[in-house]
Amino acid sequence: MASVSVFDEQGAEVGSFEVDLDALAPTVNRQLLHDAVVMYQANRRQGSHKTKSRGEVSGSTRKMYRQKGTGNARAGSRRSGVRRGGGHIFALRPRDYSYRLPKKALRAATKMAMRSRVEDGGVVLLKSLAFSEPKTSLLAGLLEALPGGLVSTLLVTDGVDINVYKSGRNIPGVEVRPVEELNAELLLRPRRIVLVQGAMERFLERVGAAAPVQA
Repeated sequence: MASVSVFDEQGAEVGSFEVDLDALAPTVNRQLLHDAVVMYQANRRQGSHKTKSRGEVSGSTRKMYRQKGTGNARAGSRRSGVRRGGGHIFALRPRDYSYRLPKKALRAATKMAMRSRVEDGGVVLLKSLAFSEPKTSLLAGLLEALPGGLVSTLLVTDGVDINVYKSGRNIPGVEVRPVEELNAELLLRPRRIVLVQGAMERFLERVGAAAPVQA
Protein backbone atom coordinates (compact mmCIF):
# COMPACT_ATOMS: atom_id res chain seq x y z
CA MET A 1 0.00 0.00 0.00
CA ALA A 2 1.08 3.56 -0.68
CA SER A 3 -0.33 6.78 0.72
CA VAL A 4 -0.99 9.75 -1.59
CA SER A 5 -1.60 13.20 -0.08
CA VAL A 6 -4.93 14.90 -0.76
CA PHE A 7 -5.17 18.70 -1.01
CA ASP A 8 -8.05 21.15 -1.21
CA GLU A 9 -8.49 23.92 -3.77
CA GLN A 10 -6.43 26.31 -1.63
CA GLY A 11 -3.43 23.96 -1.65
CA ALA A 12 -3.79 22.81 1.97
CA GLU A 13 -3.34 19.13 2.80
CA VAL A 14 -6.63 17.67 4.04
CA GLY A 15 -6.01 13.93 4.13
CA SER A 16 -4.51 10.94 2.40
CA PHE A 17 -5.57 8.32 -0.09
CA GLU A 18 -4.39 4.69 0.06
CA VAL A 19 -3.47 2.92 -3.17
CA ASP A 20 -2.87 -0.83 -3.31
CA LEU A 21 0.21 -0.94 -5.55
CA ASP A 22 0.22 -4.74 -5.87
CA ALA A 23 -3.38 -4.69 -7.10
CA LEU A 24 -2.51 -1.87 -9.48
CA ALA A 25 0.60 -3.55 -10.96
CA PRO A 26 2.53 -6.38 -9.26
CA THR A 27 5.80 -5.37 -10.98
CA VAL A 28 7.18 -2.59 -13.16
CA ASN A 29 8.64 -3.78 -16.46
CA ARG A 30 10.94 -1.01 -17.69
CA GLN A 31 11.28 -2.53 -21.15
CA LEU A 32 7.52 -2.54 -21.63
CA LEU A 33 7.31 1.08 -20.48
CA HIS A 34 10.05 2.01 -22.95
CA ASP A 35 8.29 0.20 -25.80
CA ALA A 36 4.98 1.90 -25.01
CA VAL A 37 6.53 5.39 -24.82
CA VAL A 38 8.40 4.89 -28.10
CA MET A 39 5.16 3.77 -29.77
CA TYR A 40 3.23 6.86 -28.63
CA GLN A 41 6.06 9.14 -29.73
CA ALA A 42 6.33 7.42 -33.12
CA ASN A 43 2.59 7.76 -33.65
CA ARG A 44 2.90 11.53 -33.22
CA ARG A 45 5.52 11.86 -35.93
CA GLN A 46 4.26 13.78 -38.93
CA GLY A 47 6.32 11.79 -41.41
CA SER A 48 6.12 14.47 -44.11
CA HIS A 49 9.89 14.69 -44.70
CA LYS A 50 10.96 14.59 -48.34
CA THR A 51 14.15 15.29 -50.30
CA LYS A 52 14.66 15.29 -54.06
CA SER A 53 16.26 12.43 -55.91
CA ARG A 54 18.41 12.93 -59.02
CA GLY A 55 15.28 12.55 -61.12
CA GLU A 56 13.56 15.48 -59.37
CA VAL A 57 16.23 18.20 -59.21
CA SER A 58 16.48 20.73 -62.02
CA GLY A 59 19.30 20.39 -64.54
CA SER A 60 20.21 18.81 -67.83
CA THR A 61 20.37 15.06 -68.23
CA ARG A 62 23.12 15.45 -70.82
CA LYS A 63 26.35 13.57 -70.16
CA MET A 64 28.86 16.11 -68.86
CA TYR A 65 31.75 14.95 -71.04
CA ARG A 66 32.70 11.91 -73.07
CA GLN A 67 33.27 8.61 -71.35
CA LYS A 68 36.94 8.15 -72.25
CA GLY A 69 40.00 10.12 -73.18
CA THR A 70 39.66 13.12 -70.83
CA GLY A 71 41.71 11.77 -67.92
CA ASN A 72 38.80 12.40 -65.55
CA ALA A 73 36.63 9.86 -63.81
CA ARG A 74 33.61 8.92 -65.88
CA ALA A 75 30.60 11.11 -65.17
CA GLY A 76 26.99 11.19 -66.23
CA SER A 77 24.41 13.89 -65.49
CA ARG A 78 24.93 16.99 -63.38
CA ARG A 79 22.04 15.70 -61.27
CA SER A 80 24.20 12.96 -59.78
CA GLY A 81 24.11 12.78 -56.00
CA VAL A 82 27.91 13.06 -55.74
CA ARG A 83 27.89 16.56 -57.28
CA ARG A 84 26.97 19.89 -55.73
CA GLY A 85 23.37 20.73 -56.57
CA GLY A 86 22.55 17.13 -57.42
CA GLY A 87 19.82 14.99 -55.96
CA HIS A 88 20.03 12.93 -52.80
CA ILE A 89 21.30 9.42 -53.41
CA PHE A 90 18.94 7.92 -50.84
CA ALA A 91 16.17 10.51 -51.01
CA LEU A 92 13.75 10.69 -48.07
CA ARG A 93 10.12 9.96 -48.82
CA PRO A 94 6.97 10.68 -46.77
CA ARG A 95 6.08 7.72 -44.59
CA ASP A 96 3.80 6.67 -41.80
CA TYR A 97 5.72 5.87 -38.60
CA SER A 98 2.70 4.72 -36.60
CA TYR A 99 2.30 1.20 -35.27
CA ARG A 100 0.41 -0.43 -32.46
CA LEU A 101 1.36 -2.65 -29.54
CA PRO A 102 -1.17 -5.18 -28.24
CA LYS A 103 -3.96 -3.67 -26.14
CA LYS A 104 -3.10 -5.84 -23.13
CA ALA A 105 0.50 -4.63 -23.23
CA LEU A 106 -0.58 -0.97 -23.37
CA ARG A 107 -3.03 -1.42 -20.50
CA ALA A 108 -0.31 -3.09 -18.43
CA ALA A 109 2.13 -0.29 -19.27
CA THR A 110 -0.38 2.34 -18.12
CA LYS A 111 -0.84 0.60 -14.77
CA MET A 112 2.92 0.16 -14.35
CA ALA A 113 3.50 3.84 -15.12
CA MET A 114 0.95 4.89 -12.48
CA ARG A 115 2.53 2.58 -9.89
CA SER A 116 5.96 3.97 -10.70
CA ARG A 117 4.81 7.58 -10.30
CA VAL A 118 3.02 6.84 -7.02
CA GLU A 119 6.14 5.11 -5.67
CA ASP A 120 8.45 8.01 -6.54
CA GLY A 121 6.11 10.57 -4.97
CA GLY A 122 5.18 12.23 -8.22
CA VAL A 123 1.40 12.01 -7.67
CA VAL A 124 -0.81 14.32 -5.61
CA LEU A 125 -4.60 14.41 -5.35
CA LEU A 126 -7.13 17.22 -5.19
CA LYS A 127 -10.26 16.69 -3.11
CA SER A 128 -12.23 18.51 -5.80
CA LEU A 129 -11.68 20.95 -8.63
CA ALA A 130 -14.45 23.01 -10.22
CA PHE A 131 -14.41 26.41 -11.90
CA SER A 132 -17.57 28.31 -12.78
CA GLU A 133 -15.62 29.98 -15.60
CA PRO A 134 -12.11 29.72 -17.06
CA LYS A 135 -9.61 31.43 -14.74
CA THR A 136 -5.93 30.84 -15.45
CA SER A 137 -4.70 32.81 -12.44
CA LEU A 138 -6.69 30.66 -9.98
CA LEU A 139 -5.39 27.41 -11.42
CA ALA A 140 -1.81 28.71 -11.58
CA GLY A 141 -2.03 29.76 -7.94
CA LEU A 142 -3.35 26.34 -6.93
CA LEU A 143 -0.61 24.47 -8.80
CA GLU A 144 2.04 26.73 -7.29
CA ALA A 145 0.70 26.03 -3.79
CA LEU A 146 0.95 22.26 -4.27
CA PRO A 147 4.21 20.38 -3.48
CA GLY A 148 6.79 21.07 -6.18
CA GLY A 149 5.47 24.49 -7.18
CA LEU A 150 5.14 25.42 -10.85
CA VAL A 151 6.83 22.41 -12.43
CA SER A 152 5.70 20.52 -15.51
CA THR A 153 2.35 19.06 -14.51
CA LEU A 154 -0.26 16.70 -15.86
CA LEU A 155 -3.64 17.70 -14.43
CA VAL A 156 -6.15 14.85 -14.66
CA THR A 157 -9.86 15.59 -14.36
CA ASP A 158 -12.78 13.25 -13.78
CA GLY A 159 -14.16 13.52 -17.30
CA VAL A 160 -13.97 16.46 -19.69
CA ASP A 161 -14.05 19.79 -17.83
CA ILE A 162 -13.91 22.63 -20.34
CA ASN A 163 -13.42 25.36 -17.70
CA VAL A 164 -10.43 23.58 -16.14
CA TYR A 165 -9.00 22.86 -19.60
CA LYS A 166 -9.26 26.51 -20.68
CA SER A 167 -7.78 27.62 -17.35
CA GLY A 168 -4.70 25.45 -17.78
CA ARG A 169 -3.95 25.55 -21.50
CA ASN A 170 -1.97 28.83 -21.29
CA ILE A 171 0.17 27.83 -18.30
CA PRO A 172 3.64 26.74 -19.51
CA GLY A 173 4.37 23.10 -18.77
CA VAL A 174 0.79 22.28 -17.74
CA GLU A 175 -1.34 19.76 -19.63
CA VAL A 176 -4.97 19.02 -18.76
CA ARG A 177 -6.43 15.64 -19.70
CA PRO A 178 -9.51 13.63 -18.70
CA VAL A 179 -8.81 10.36 -16.92
CA GLU A 180 -10.01 8.34 -19.93
CA GLU A 181 -7.03 9.54 -21.98
CA LEU A 182 -4.29 8.44 -19.58
CA ASN A 183 -1.53 6.30 -20.99
CA ALA A 184 2.04 5.36 -20.07
CA GLU A 185 3.67 8.22 -21.96
CA LEU A 186 1.39 10.89 -20.45
CA LEU A 187 2.08 9.58 -16.95
CA LEU A 188 5.86 9.39 -17.34
CA ARG A 189 6.41 12.71 -19.17
CA PRO A 190 5.82 15.45 -16.49
CA ARG A 191 7.57 16.08 -13.20
CA ARG A 192 4.27 15.93 -11.29
CA ILE A 193 0.81 14.42 -11.77
CA VAL A 194 -2.19 16.08 -10.13
CA LEU A 195 -5.42 14.09 -10.15
CA VAL A 196 -8.84 15.00 -8.87
CA GLN A 197 -9.69 12.34 -6.28
CA GLY A 198 -12.68 11.20 -8.31
CA ALA A 199 -10.40 10.72 -11.32
CA MET A 200 -8.04 8.50 -9.32
CA GLU A 201 -10.96 6.40 -8.07
CA ARG A 202 -12.26 6.10 -11.61
CA PHE A 203 -8.82 5.15 -12.92
CA LEU A 204 -8.36 2.41 -10.33
CA GLU A 205 -11.81 1.06 -11.08
CA ARG A 206 -11.18 1.13 -14.81
CA VAL A 207 -7.90 -0.78 -14.62
CA GLY A 208 -9.38 -3.39 -12.29
CA ALA A 209 -7.40 -2.48 -9.17
CA ALA A 210 -8.84 -3.06 -5.72
CA ALA A 211 -11.15 -0.36 -4.35
CA PRO A 212 -9.09 2.30 -2.55
CA VAL A 213 -9.45 2.83 1.17
CA GLN A 214 -9.41 6.36 2.54
CA ALA A 215 -7.35 6.95 5.64
